[in-house]
Amino acid sequence: MFIVREIFCLQFGRYKEAKALTDEAIASGILTLPAGGRILTDFTGESYRLIIESPYPTLAAFEMDLSKELNAEIWKKWYEKFKPLIKSSQREILKQIIPAS
Repeated sequence: MFIVREIFCLQFGRYKEAKALTDEAIASGILTLPAGGRILTDFTGESYRLIIESPYPTLAAFEMDLSKELNAEIWKKWYEKFKPLIKSSQREILKQIIPAS
C-alpha cells in the first residue's frame, strides 16, 4: 500500500478560497479521492496547508489516476483558479509497512 500526499502551502489569508475551490472540485467530480482518501488542513508551522492524502495499492494505480485527472480539460480550468492561492507545494509518496489496526 502506498500513501500519496499532495501538500499545498497556501498564500496567507487564502484558506477560505482554497477550501471553497476544493469543495467545488469534489462536488463536480473534478477531484476524486480513492476509498480511504481524505483532505486535511494544518494551521501550524510555516503556513496554512491543504493536504490531499490518497491510498493506492500500487504506484501504477496512482499514476493512472494522476494521468486521467491531469489530462481532463475541466481539471485544467479548475487548477488555473487554484494555482494563485498556492505559495508552494510538494508530493510525498510513502509506503505503508504496517497496516492500520
